[in-house]
Amino acid sequence: MIQRVTVPSLFPPPVYSHASVVEAGTKLAFLAGSVPLDADGNLVGAGDPVRQAEQVLANLGEQLHAVGSDFAHVVSTDVYVVSGEPTVLSAVWDVVEASGLRTGPHSSTLLGVACLGYTGQLVEITATAVVPEHAEE
Repeated sequence: MIQRVTVPSLFPPPVYSHASVVEAGTKLAFLAGSVPLDADGNLVGAGDPVRQAEQVLANLGEQLHAVGSDFAHVVSTDVYVVSGEPTVLSAVWDVVEASGLRTGPHSSTLLGVACLGYTGQLVEITATAVVPEHAEE
């Protein structure tokens, strides 16, 4: 269902693929940015990008479940981190790598940005996922 491509002539990516190919006719879910808020709308992990990344991934898991998918069926993510420091971006990426998103691996872009939508928010992840056929049963 998902063909994950690592291009041999390019630098080998650390735990992601260069491209993901999904055959036409497959049901896809385009997920809004997952943010580090709890169910009551409170920021989780103020000042701590690693803790926020953990909450973002937990919320992303809930989004995926709600549409009948899971981490293994994610084909692409964009990971936004409020920081210009490679060590901070790397720490957030370590959380992503340790999550179920490692299954695949999916295509991903890691970005350092100036700010995100909620006060105190340091991490956000957008995703596209395949919704497996069995989810419709």
